[in-house]
Amino acid sequence: MTRLDIISDPICPWCYIGVTRLLRAMAARPNYEFAMRWRPYQLNPEMPAEGMGRGSYLATKFGGVEQARIVYGRIDAACREAGLEIDFATITRTPNTVDAHRVLHWAEAEGVQTPVALALFRAYFQQGRDIGDAKVLAGVAEAAGMDGAVVARLLQGDADRDRIQEESRAASEMGVTGVPTFILGGKYALVGAQTEEAWEKVIDDLTAAADDLNAGV
Repeated sequence: MTRLDIISDPICPWCYIGVTRLLRAMAARPNYEFAMRWRPYQLNPEMPAEGMGRGSYLATKFGGVEQARIVYGRIDAACREAGLEIDFATITRTPNTVDAHRVLHWAEAEGVQTPVALALFRAYFQQGRDIGDAKVLAGVAEAAGMDGAVVARLLQGDADRDRIQEESRAASEMGVTGVPTFILGGKYALVGAQTEEAWEKVIDDLTAAADDLNAGV
């Protein structure tokens, strides 16, 4: 088993695509396991706490609605290729994701970090829900096996807020400029939404290396 750190943001469509491809490769290679850990990265660290309207966000980030339409046309094609049916028109707000990352951090201690991460992707991209809203986050956490009341109470305070923001800054300082970024065994980085075939080769190489080690080669 190899540790796999996944540096991502729940509002990053390429993260959703990349993780979907990873999970399919893992399903095709069921005899090898990754110990996955989700680590925070904020695509928009200066986003207001309440988030902002989707149209305003896209126009600001991409320099206009038409350019945003071109960018998201490519993303939509990649989503469909990955088997993800996403209607971006259902997303009306772009949230500040610090609270979503806080929930992911707490989910690690509960052993449900990956289910929570996937549920956040689904909530945002497939259901158009505001994952900056505390009630939405508590509901997502509860559905994944966490105590929703405890999560709701924690979200009312600032527990681990500074930690999340610091970890996100640290990722940038160590050279992460885009997500998803996958770090294998704390040493090797794969940047971007890798193909299923690329992940299958990675798993095959790791399996062969483990077999050689066990054989004393």
